[in-house]
Amino acid sequence: MIEVYKFGGASVKDAEGVKNLVRVLENNKDKNKLIVVSAMGKTTNALEVVVNDYLNGLQSPESLSEVKLFHRNILDGLFHHDQEPVYFKVDQLFTELENFLQHNKSNKYDFVYDQIVSFGELISTTIVSDYLNTRNITNNWLDARDFIKTDSTYRDAQVNWTRTQEKILDLLDPGKLNITQGFIGSDSNNFTTTLGREGSDYSAAIFAYCLNAESVTIWKDVPGVLNADPRYFEKAQLLNKISYEEAIELAFYGASVIHPKTLQPLQRKEIPLFVRSFMDPIPMGTAVSKGDGIDPAIPCFIVKKNQVLISLSSLDFSFMVEENISEIFRLFHQYQMKVDLIQNSAISFRVCVDNKFNQLEKLVQHLKARFKVNYKTGVSLYTIRHFSEQAITELEKDKVVLLKQLTQNTVQMVTEN
Repeated sequence: MIEVYKFGGASVKDAEGVKNLVRVLENNKDKNKLIVVSAMGKTTNALEVVVNDYLNGLQSPESLSEVKLFHRNILDGLFHHDQEPVYFKVDQLFTELENFLQHNKSNKYDFVYDQIVSFGELISTTIVSDYLNTRNITNNWLDARDFIKTDSTYRDAQVNWTRTQEKILDLLDPGKLNITQGFIGSDSNNFTTTLGREGSDYSAAIFAYCLNAESVTIWKDVPGVLNADPRYFEKAQLLNKISYEEAIELAFYGASVIHPKTLQPLQRKEIPLFVRSFMDPIPMGTAVSKGDGIDPAIPCFIVKKNQVLISLSSLDFSFMVEENISEIFRLFHQYQMKVDLIQNSAISFRVCVDNKFNQLEKLVQHLKARFKVNYKTGVSLYTIRHFSEQAITELEKDKVVLLKQLTQNTVQMVTEN
């Protein structure tokens, strides 16, 4: 059976990272593998700058030169001289990107975004694939766009599972070491699509599902799934085991280690997911599989920054009943607002949303036609799964709590800081 390995941008952020990827493979070479690789380091962020510069009228933005230099430095750290074929391959990809900048006629942000940002993954996998070959690790480079087929919802494409499974079973040889891109696919017109930010984990799960893989391993810069993000919480602890159900709950509330869409296809076929450290590849990290709860049984803390708290009430003080609420959710869907927390009373409705598509102003103007609207940007949404009173008290310390909601296993609060 085949194993699927996914390496994120942090694992290949420089030449040493790519060399370390080889060491990880050499320590785990007993099974056939499909390797899914993200863009290198912060390349996606850098290409987002290129997108913005281009849509502001720059057809040859200086920001693209910086992306080229970043990858050239990685190439120079991996290969002996610039006459090796990989330099030409990478140059060809940048030429393809520049041709798009010169000839594209669309000014639609989401479409342009997907066509440009996807080059990060294409370039990273080209470099990794050729370097593996120099280390006598023969591999087959695959273009994920030939396999993962989607609709045309650019920046958040929905997978066409039937076509995707057909393509993977027809075109992919599981007997070889294959390397491909995370995050990207293509629509029925063969335009590039992306699966949403951090979608490379999802790509790994898609391939695993279609190949009936033995397991998926996500290699990260943390020892596994922690009970809290160490950037925001002190004394984060490793979770040794998590059930699919618990992991999906954590992902839904915003835990950043596992992409929310990754777990569902794995659960359907009971394919175990391992989260391990590429810096210390011997320990098994965290196992996500069929079972109960989490081990150890401790509170899990999640924070989502830069959220929006919206407060609505009817203009005539009438009840916020089904008709009003259905209209509100219709507008949330129309303006692509992800709803993270809801609280309502007889005459008011409060909701915390993620404005990731930057359509807040349009939404507010539409809502004002029927409701009294107040909103506050830049708030934080904290979630504690399996909370204790001590955990709540510690989290609330020195914070201004704007909204708080408790259920049997979960407490959520929106704060100003």
